[in-house]
Amino acid sequence: MEISSLLKRLHQGDARAVARAISLVEDQGQSGPDIMAGLDPKRLETSLVVGITGPPGAGKSTLTASIVKALRNEKTRVGIIAVDPSSPLTGGALLGDRIRMMEHTLDPDVVVRSMATRGRLGGLCAAAGAAVRILAASGCRLVLIETVGIGQSEMDIATLADITMMVLAPGFGDDIQAMKAGILEVVDLLVVNKADQPGAQKLLLDLGREATSSGRVLQTVAREDQGIIRLLDAIFALEQQLRQDNTLQIRRQQARQREALDWTLELLKPFLRQQINSSPTANNDPGEIARQLAGRIIAEHG
Repeated sequence: MEISSLLKRLHQGDARAVARAISLVEDQGQSGPDIMAGLDPKRLETSLVVGITGPPGAGKSTLTASIVKALRNEKTRVGIIAVDPSSPLTGGALLGDRIRMMEHTLDPDVVVRSMATRGRLGGLCAAAGAAVRILAASGCRLVLIETVGIGQSEMDIATLADITMMVLAPGFGDDIQAMKAGILEVVDLLVVNKADQPGAQKLLLDLGREATSSGRVLQTVAREDQGIIRLLDAIFALEQQLRQDNTLQIRRQQARQREALDWTLELLKPFLRQQINSSPTANNDPGEIARQLAGRIIAEHG
């Protein structure tokens, strides 16, 4: 398929064209740069990327589906990137988008893509940023990134998303104090899901008076679609603020820089693996092998 034809179909919202474009970029195909260069910049600017993270069991998938339902009631086109754990053999996603988003699979204005972490502790692979922009260029006003849910190690999402929210639920109160020093410091919104269950008020207290009084904490019961409209209002209000004070532009610039670094490391992996495999490793410290290799590369190209 010619790139011009693919881009035309993509901008028309064709789901197959979107999937094909993401695959070509993810697989580092030769046409990847042409695809990215041909995306509609106006749509990229007006889209909003919302990251959804939090520990397993907090109800992230249910909340994501409920958010999508509310947006589709307003005729808003939505993109979803469901980041899944990688297969240790193939590097591909272990969970499928159909499992997580069955309710919306027949809606042409809900575009879902599963992406593997490819072993990254940060939770996002190098191609995630490109996938976000492709979905935005296809007309998705909002792009939701739902991560695997391994808690504090999922820091990448805060650097890619325009707005990041952490989903918690009753029963996670004992972990809050530890989280406060980490990811809670970089997320924009905190969502206490399953707020109708015992322990919800204790969780709110654990989050602290400062957080709850600032409007950063919202309560939802996603399986009943409760609190979703208020959550979306908070997201859009925050978006307006971030656009007005130029924070959104700064965040996106930083995200591009991080993405460029990720792609560089991804492209260098085969070379680095070859160099390491050819080094005697039996009695050598892996850290020292890495330092020697980095030293040679810097000496040759620095």
